[in-house]
Amino acid sequence: MNRPARFEGPKKPTNVSLSAELVEEAKRLGINVSEACQTGLAAEVKKAREAAWKEENRAAIESWNEYTRKHGLPLAKYRLF
Repeated sequence: MNRPARFEGPKKPTNVSLSAELVEEAKRLGINVSEACQTGLAAEVKKAREAAWKEENRAAIESWNEYTRKHGLPLAKYRLF
């Protein structure tokens, strides 16, 4: 998951089917449709990567949670709050 949050570099022309009414409204409002699509797609990719990471690391996360339930946080006695 150590990938950049922003996708930069050369762009690839792509065909995307969108609601004609939505595209016209976006144009009327001065929204850059390509940029909006890229922003939305980047958000979905980020969400999917996060979900995949959680699934890949589920066993370790559950193991750590079980440890802290049984033993508390390591070095908790040194916490100042």
